[in-house]
Amino acid sequence: MSYKITFIPGDGVGPEISEVARKCIEATGVKINWEEVRAGAETLGKQGTPLPDSVLESIMRNKVALKGPITTPVGRGFRSANVALRKKLELFACVRPCKSYPGVRSKYKDIDLVVIRENTEDLYAGIEFEKESKGTISLIEEIEALKGNRIRQDSGISIKPISEGASKRIVRFAFEYARANGRRKVTAVHKANIMKFSDGLFLEVARKVAEDYSRVEFEDRIVDNMCMQLVQKPEIYDVLVLPNLYGDIISDLCAGLVGGLGVSPGANIGEEIAVFEPTHGSAPKYKGMNKVNPTAIVLSGAMMLCHIGEEEAARRLEGAVAKVIEEGKCVTYDLKPHLDDPTAVGTSEMGEAIIKALRS
Repeated sequence: MSYKITFIPGDGVGPEISEVARKCIEATGVKINWEEVRAGAETLGKQGTPLPDSVLESIMRNKVALKGPITTPVGRGFRSANVALRKKLELFACVRPCKSYPGVRSKYKDIDLVVIRENTEDLYAGIEFEKESKGTISLIEEIEALKGNRIRQDSGISIKPISEGASKRIVRFAFEYARANGRRKVTAVHKANIMKFSDGLFLEVARKVAEDYSRVEFEDRIVDNMCMQLVQKPEIYDVLVLPNLYGDIISDLCAGLVGGLGVSPGANIGEEIAVFEPTHGSAPKYKGMNKVNPTAIVLSGAMMLCHIGEEEAARRLEGAVAKVIEEGKCVTYDLKPHLDDPTAVGTSEMGEAIIKALRS
């Protein structure tokens, strides 16, 4: 059987690590017909948009994509193509496993967490009002008239929508994921003690959905307490489900527990479409240097194989990555005991070692 899958190399170091992932996936023996399309900063210069329609059309046609990282400017330039992709394709669930691999430098061991983040609303909905614009001034006046709250006139404003429908969808996804993967517990994370009508709604919905899954334990945690708990005793948690902003922050915290974003895979999943990608950025300063760790995108590829029903190939690919990391010989500089270790290999060489481990 052959699968047709969209391949988006990304920008910065994206093309280098994406090519390694593609070769590793092909080395499992699963037959894939890749449809390559381009998105990101370079595409912006050539086509006037970082996310051409051709990219969306390819993903909608093939239903599955492997994507390299795409640059998102900070505080200027175009808005995130990554966020736009998730919104346009209604990829409502971000799934980020955070798992310890022997050989990765970390203060923790035996971590096995999955962060499931709602992708479509919350403060990332992109509903913003610029400081001192006409719309912002009108909104400030309207809020004061409706609620009596005084907001400074020199404020920028972002709106935080949390809906019952989106909350129900993501919490149910988390429970279904837990049930399908033999997970024991789902923890809903929120700030309902302060934001009673947004986070409060999320918590209310989570508790209601949990009633349908009596065989999976359910609990909830306030987000600031959750951060402390994860640092103190991460072993007591399993699957975390969170609104968008908290999910973004906590997933990076959990990645830190297992050695960083370089070993943290990810997926953005909708009702029919799934995009698999590493959780780190595009690191443009390392572009073309054959230096960056490809582990995250290779493990994202393993997640993709599992998603399309090739579980055995997925297990073999993850096992090959784990073997190479544990041996510690053919790994990039960040996986060595010291960053200046002269025995560190490049991106492509680590990929070759993973392929060799797959075939051994």
